Amino acid sequence: MGLAAEPTGFWLLAWVALVPLWVVVLRSKIKKTSVLPFAIAWGIGYHGTVLFWITGIHPMTWLGVPWLASLAIALFCWSFITLWGVGLVVVWAKILSIISRKISEQNLNSILTRVLVGTALWCSLEWFWSLGSLWWSSLSLTQSFGNLVILHLGQISGPNTVTAALVAVNGLIAEAWLINTSRNRIETRTKIAIYLLPILCFSLAHLVGFYLYIQPLESNPETALKIGIIQGNIPNKIKLYSEGWRKALQGYTTGYKTLADQGVDAVLTPETALPFLWKSPARYQSSFYQAILEKNVVAWVGSYGQVGNRISNSLFTVDGEGNMVSQYDKVNLVPLGEYIPFESFLGRFINRLSPLDSHLVKGDPNQQFKTPFGQAIVGICYDSTFARHFRRQAKSGGEFILTASNNSHYSAGMLAQHHAQDVMRAIETDRWTVRATNTGYSAVVDPHGKTLWISEMDTYELHIGTIQPRQTQTLYVRWGDWLTLVLLILSGVTIAVNLTLKIKSVVSD
Repeated sequence: MGLAAEPTGFWLLAWVALVPLWVVVLRSKIKKTSVLPFAIAWGIGYHGTVLFWITGIHPMTWLGVPWLASLAIALFCWSFITLWGVGLVVVWAKILSIISRKISEQNLNSILTRVLVGTALWCSLEWFWSLGSLWWSSLSLTQSFGNLVILHLGQISGPNTVTAALVAVNGLIAEAWLINTSRNRIETRTKIAIYLLPILCFSLAHLVGFYLYIQPLESNPETALKIGIIQGNIPNKIKLYSEGWRKALQGYTTGYKTLADQGVDAVLTPETALPFLWKSPARYQSSFYQAILEKNVVAWVGSYGQVGNRISNSLFTVDGEGNMVSQYDKVNLVPLGEYIPFESFLGRFINRLSPLDSHLVKGDPNQQFKTPFGQAIVGICYDSTFARHFRRQAKSGGEFILTASNNSHYSAGMLAQHHAQDVMRAIETDRWTVRATNTGYSAVVDPHGKTLWISEMDTYELHIGTIQPRQTQTLYVRWGDWLTLVLLILSGVTIAVNLTLKIKSVVSD
């Protein structure tokens, strides 16, 4: 399953990679074995592979952390978040094994009940896990950005729609496998139906996705926007020091002027492109601010804001006259890196151990980002993982997506997965997306998830992308993740019916 996600992107593997664990869970009653070791192994295999890029924070010697200590921190972070994902798999396997022991018959009704319950359970756990701060590797990520057709199911009920299709197909294959190896006598017609079910489910999911995929995109030249993107390529090891400041001001000022001269409507910079307080008097003397006054082109500036004695990771809209039109503060902060969980209890302890400035203030989830071109949907770096964050802004009137990220010092695997997250958000909300990153991958993505341009890694780049503001609202934007609730209700009903029929059968016997 880990190989299905980027950067390897063997997405077809995801449609069978859960089958072995399904089989172990369903056989647990017969074999009288615990499913926990298998669930733990599967969870480590998936989440450990997908999240291995986290070790890219090593080495942190540029922050003054000794090499060995840096390695230990990186391994701890990778291990902890991997095990957090393993917890989801363990809970799913344990609950499904209990239910499977209650409904263990090998008939079509029981098989469909087990698959329905297993699918509803996994979707519910992914929904619950995504409410926390440590969330990244939904099963839906394995299909992005290689299988754009199936990703369009996200327009129906978000990423859990894709997850539901994956889990259901894997479950049906597992049931067919067990039927094939069973010694019990099963009618030929029932066997054929069971063998055909995973094929039908896979085909139906892709047919629905294909129907959504081929919907035409309206184009209106009068409302189209030409957005300039600057990928500054400022390494983290110099970014927060005088050398990085000078390089940033020079690169972003030159890039802004170049793009403005080419007739763009606005210029987007990456996360904390100019790493100082934007509202401070120092900005008036900066070459970038003077360039805005000279060229009179809107700029979306990644910088820092201030709330009391704390700072925010922010994106500012600055109009051609240098006025600040709007400010977006990052909502989903990175634990330990940008904030300290349970700070009143752990703050003093963490401050002694961590060299990182973990005191950013969290943005209001309901903030709106007004621009001269209409309301935008904004995500800064880690925000891209949370589908509900983009849904909320699309529902309130956001017409196009702007994402700004740093991504410096991480491997190509992380950059590819981050881009994959934004591709899913573009499809789910049916919005054009412009990505500006410090070191890659910056990109332009259309509402069908097609990447129209993508930058190289660790290069300074300028690009102009044309996008179309949209006001459509998908089922997901309007109703949210309604499918998970429906699956849970249906699971409860089918379990009750199966148990009732089983009791009546025992009584009659």
